[in-house]
Amino acid sequence: MSFLDLLHIFIVSSCLSAFTEVTAAQPHIVFIMADDYGWYDVGYHGSEIKTPHLDKLSASGVRLENYYVQPICSPSRNQLMTGRYQIRTGMQHQIIWPCQPYCVPLDETLLPQLMKNAGYSTHMVGKWHLGMYKADCLPTRRGFDSYFGYLTGSEHYYNHVHCVPIPSLNLTRCALDMREGEEVATGYKGVYSTELFSERAASVIKTHKSNKPLFLYVALQAVHAPLDVPERYLSPYSFIKDHNRRVYAGMVLAMDEAVGNITLALKESGLWENTVLVFSTDNGGQTMAGGSNWPLRGRKVTLWEGGVRGVGFVASPLLDRPGTVSRELIHVSDWLPTLVTLAGGSTNSTKPLDGFNVWNTISKGHASPRLELLHNIDPLFDDPSPCPGIKSKLTLAQTDGGNSWAYSGFNVSIHAAIRWSNWKLLTGYPGCDIWFPQPDGNNSESNIHEMHPLKPVMLFDVEKDPEERTELSAKFPAVVDYLLNRLDVYQKQALPVNFPDDDPKCDPGPGGAWGPWA
Repeated sequence: MSFLDLLHIFIVSSCLSAFTEVTAAQPHIVFIMADDYGWYDVGYHGSEIKTPHLDKLSASGVRLENYYVQPICSPSRNQLMTGRYQIRTGMQHQIIWPCQPYCVPLDETLLPQLMKNAGYSTHMVGKWHLGMYKADCLPTRRGFDSYFGYLTGSEHYYNHVHCVPIPSLNLTRCALDMREGEEVATGYKGVYSTELFSERAASVIKTHKSNKPLFLYVALQAVHAPLDVPERYLSPYSFIKDHNRRVYAGMVLAMDEAVGNITLALKESGLWENTVLVFSTDNGGQTMAGGSNWPLRGRKVTLWEGGVRGVGFVASPLLDRPGTVSRELIHVSDWLPTLVTLAGGSTNSTKPLDGFNVWNTISKGHASPRLELLHNIDPLFDDPSPCPGIKSKLTLAQTDGGNSWAYSGFNVSIHAAIRWSNWKLLTGYPGCDIWFPQPDGNNSESNIHEMHPLKPVMLFDVEKDPEERTELSAKFPAVVDYLLNRLDVYQKQALPVNFPDDDPKCDPGPGGAWGPWA
């Protein structure tokens, strides 16, 4: 064999070795999102609901105790997928309803597209809820190699039917919502969705070919209403008197088991040692459907901490400081730049990001690069679930100690909130302002007392006062001025709210299925 032949073999071997090292350096990434999961409802927050798998998994990883999501479904998923605040996409107001003809703007580059560009095999299981009025909006057109799940916001756990009022047609249409790729998926009636989705996720893991890194997004239906769960999950909670809370507890137990089964599949398939697993809720718990955010104020839909502070953790053998708790500021929009960078990908093709790469914050315990967080600015806000038993008061002309912000650059009647360092500013009506009592087997919405009148501008030190009990705007007017100015800057950058009227052409007809119609 000649010297040139030996040199050729050496070069080829070196290249193959380098390629193997680069491939091995790309971790498998599994992102599990729970739906409407309350702050108090994880075992390690002291709940009466037991979550052994979440507790064990998070204890070996990093628990994120200063982690924020959006107060409702579509906006959180939008910010996860784009890394951008919802004001950038016109999605400041509510969720995407099934008959609305819009979706996350098609000129936005989504997380799975970036992962795919980085060489990943990309798969999604579960709830989409980012728009589906035309085929280009579907998960398989936005970067996922495969998709199994439902496209709307909620449905029956067993028959996978979603009922939607269509006022323009003067009817309520109930239709199947389950897709395998882009095709309607039948044959799953009677299978509980939490088990269905965890089994499909485990199947994706077990059949994954090891020549490519895996990105798997599992968006569970649990624990969103309607309340329903197999009987075997209820027996451990016979001591809970409130019916909604008892069924919700069983749903949490089923969800916890699903996460355990997904993790087990990763370990049995030999992928776990090179996997980063993220667990997150999409918003605060819905107290009207059994959830609890105790001791935080408010609930789902609101800008109080109970609506936006989320249960979240990262578990992975790749963490530098496992078994720790992070109290650094992290937001759901941070996952896109964090995971894409971890995957060795690039965000150059995206529009300007609001998210930060927080891997060193999570893994190494470094300070978060995030100092500010826009919770939202929604000029159309109207709380669809007002406080039970009382009427919250809001006096827009009210002043504190001679300081009034009624004539500031930002319209303080608008539903908005912003976090900066330890400070949180709220304007307008933030939503139901109750501290719902700690669940104790009684009705979770009993013993509610009258709140003090709300103010058009409210300031809280949420590091010292995460329950938002002590309002401080009169004591720190300079902080208020600064944060109102920041809100004004964001509002000037915001796209107009995109919230179109329902399109009656959405109707799938009797025996049909929800899906693209345009």
